[in-house]
Amino acid sequence: MNALRKYLNQIKPNFEEGGKLHALRSVFDGFETFLFVPNSTAKSGAHIHDAIDSKRIMSMVVIALMPAMLFGMYNVGYQNYLAAGTLASASFFEIFVYGFLAVLPKILVSYIVGLGIEFIWAQWKGEEIQEGYLVSGIIIPLIIPIGCPLWMLALACAFSVIFCKEIFGGTGMNIFNPAIAARMFLFFSYPSKMTGDTIWVAQNSIFGLGNDLPDGFTAATPLGEIAQGITPDASMLDMALGFIPGSIGETSLIAIAIGAVILLWTGIASWRTMLSVFVGGALMSFIFHETGTSPMTTVQHFVTGGFCFGAVFMATDPVTSARTETGKYFYGFIIGALAIIIRVMNPGYPEGMMLAIFFGNMVAPLIDHCVVARNISKRMKRGGTK
Repeated sequence: MNALRKYLNQIKPNFEEGGKLHALRSVFDGFETFLFVPNSTAKSGAHIHDAIDSKRIMSMVVIALMPAMLFGMYNVGYQNYLAAGTLASASFFEIFVYGFLAVLPKILVSYIVGLGIEFIWAQWKGEEIQEGYLVSGIIIPLIIPIGCPLWMLALACAFSVIFCKEIFGGTGMNIFNPAIAARMFLFFSYPSKMTGDTIWVAQNSIFGLGNDLPDGFTAATPLGEIAQGITPDASMLDMALGFIPGSIGETSLIAIAIGAVILLWTGIASWRTMLSVFVGGALMSFIFHETGTSPMTTVQHFVTGGFCFGAVFMATDPVTSARTETGKYFYGFIIGALAIIIRVMNPGYPEGMMLAIFFGNMVAPLIDHCVVARNISKRMKRGGTK
């Protein structure tokens, strides 16, 4: 690392004011601060100083997403071989490599388009390259079906970065979670590629691996089957482990739980938000189940769809969630409860986490305002001020 640091110091003057590569200053700064913690600090104003910067935080979230991503790759291959009836003769390596080759282009497109726009925007504005897309770039491919075309994904990433991030001022200024915005763009613009029974299983072989499935092959998610009153073929264990059709990174409760432990252990995600999402979801699903409104139990809601993934990786986004400690309880509870309400009350849309988090992002500032106003009022009363 010392050799790399010396090399960067040698070429850095070329990217500074007056250097021959000054036009690429933002690009160089982005790579340098990604590799090494900046040694500069704020010179004025009130700032909170910490040993970890935002790039390190984003990198830790990416690490927490790795179990869900790796299992998602394996499950993509698993579902293809299972659908073709060749699972018994396939090795673990063949299954994983097939899934890896199927998912990798989506991750590459997400980062190339999203970071490309970030780089261009930074150069145009003469600002530093912001790091927020490090996380969004990997979340977006994980919350879409494997059957989503790459060009649609590229459009969604561009929409997310430009209209839900940069126009608000960049990282830390956006109102809505960029990954949620990308998924909503796809869902409302191309619903046939985001819902239905034909998009959850990869249907073509890749470099001689996997299988070409017959035309018209379908495979519904357990959540979709339950919503239609159909008993799913998958067992509860398969649902918890993640061996079911679904969005790439959302199927495995175990992989998501590992990511949750990493985020909570490092203090990056708020346990208040995460816990209250599950409390809100559990309470609402219990009410619906006990009143006979929905056949789904609380456990079924949690092990199917994107409920757990959303609760762990998107509801806890520190930028778009509530920031007051008390407000986090209300914010998370609203998301969890609303996700179940949407699932149960709208049979045509069995998943509800996306819209629930979007609505939570919308009301988060109001929640914080009410909490702060209440605290001010209580302090004024204690001080005898009217």
